[in-house]
Amino acid sequence: MIKRDYYEILGISQNANEAEIKKAYRLLALQFHPDRNPGNKDAEEKFKEASEAYEVLRDPEKRDLYDHYGHEGLRRTGFSGFAGFEDIFSSFSDIFEDFFGFGTSRRASGPRKGADFRYDLTISFQDAAEGKETEFEIERLEPCGTCKGLGIKPGTKKETCSPCRGSGQVTHSQGFFTLRTTCSKCRGQGFFIPHPCPECRGAGKVKRPKKISVKIPAGVDSGSRLKISGEGGEGERGGRPGDLYVVLHVEPHPFFERHGNDILCQIPISFTQAALGAEIEVPSLNGSKKLVIPPGSQSGQVFTLRGQGIPHLDRFGKGDQHIQILVKVPTKLSKRQKEILQEFASLEGKEP
Repeated sequence: MIKRDYYEILGISQNANEAEIKKAYRLLALQFHPDRNPGNKDAEEKFKEASEAYEVLRDPEKRDLYDHYGHEGLRRTGFSGFAGFEDIFSSFSDIFEDFFGFGTSRRASGPRKGADFRYDLTISFQDAAEGKETEFEIERLEPCGTCKGLGIKPGTKKETCSPCRGSGQVTHSQGFFTLRTTCSKCRGQGFFIPHPCPECRGAGKVKRPKKISVKIPAGVDSGSRLKISGEGGEGERGGRPGDLYVVLHVEPHPFFERHGNDILCQIPISFTQAALGAEIEVPSLNGSKKLVIPPGSQSGQVFTLRGQGIPHLDRFGKGDQHIQILVKVPTKLSKRQKEILQEFASLEGKEP
């Protein structure tokens, strides 16, 4: 099933800020929540769809990944969509205060690894066979240089959150029950920023280009993935950064065709070379090689040069190069050539 665009689902523009995203989701959640639409499968699906969109767009790193690579980019990082009602309630306690008058307490939050990123890199057939060290540039979120990652405008400071008095949690009493939940105003931080940094707008992070160097081993093929540790998204609450996965795409070669670690090519020869035999030079990945064509060779026959193919990634050695000869029949003959061939046909007992 084709997924809809997250911005379209929430009815917002791609430039929407955090408050606009939250407001749009709150309206849809209030409208389609299952408790307000018992037995309505269509409303439940719309609620799940809106929750999934909110889960991505409220997270700066997931949103950045989605803006660059769409649903496929998120899928490659392991994001599977709607998290389930339990995770939705635990993650969006501030939203569900609209339903019940209090939120659900968040799970204990320790260090969390940053998101893994993907980069698609196209390389030549020769580079895949020989290996190469190359460099490319990616955009990633990094700590803001103006506010040092704090999100605060220089010369100003954070202010204690008044609803929770800096604790990050508020207490709700309802009958005999007392619940302690994450403060919806400061999201459990205990403070808010009255004057956000003008460069990062309070996010504490900005997009910056970064050059990445990667060593491509000899023998890779299309679909091979190279892992660069620590070059993904930044970790949260002291967690380690995510990883960058470089997915390789090998360009086709104009002459060679790859089959595993073997390569195949086709070489045209004349019918006299096929009949009488010859020694010819054939191209390989390592320069020209000599190949002996025995007398009486047939068109389509395959000869092999051992160890002239693609290196094995998991062990020593290389594949082979297979050469298929194609006997080329001349389309224009001189008078003398025709006489010789007619004489040859007579000797064979096959008059033309």
